[in-house]
Amino acid sequence: MTIHKKGQAHWEGNIKQGKGYISTESGALEQQPYGFNTRFEGKAGTNPEELIAAAHSACFSMALSLMLGEEGFVPESIDTTADVSLDKVDGGFAISKVALKSQVKLPGIDNETFDKIINQAKAGCPVSKLLKAEITLEYQLEN
Repeated sequence: MTIHKKGQAHWEGNIKQGKGYISTESGALEQQPYGFNTRFEGKAGTNPEELIAAAHSACFSMALSLMLGEEGFVPESIDTTADVSLDKVDGGFAISKVALKSQVKLPGIDNETFDKIINQAKAGCPVSKLLKAEITLEYQLEN
């Protein structure tokens, strides 16, 4: 089974003064502005790095929920943030690192079992598998 999901970007102009719009097939994002100013100057709008961060945190949380469920655990909550680092490197820019931070409320699990499962989720999440960047994980378990 293959699932296809689509996003679309439109761009006009040069890199610094140009502008674009991003939309998703589902309509969750509809003509959201992006550009040099939203990526490098903190202006209103989105950018590729924050979209990757949102996707990675969502994917990781779902993977963790799945893997916990396979072991008979149902989390009360999983709150994950992803901090995507865009660095200037020779020849341009590169996403070098993603720092995941997750807080999980899950009564009835021991730390050793949880450590094993959460690290499997970090490695097994499809977005983690896609990225060539270093991925770190900090987490806090609330039993």
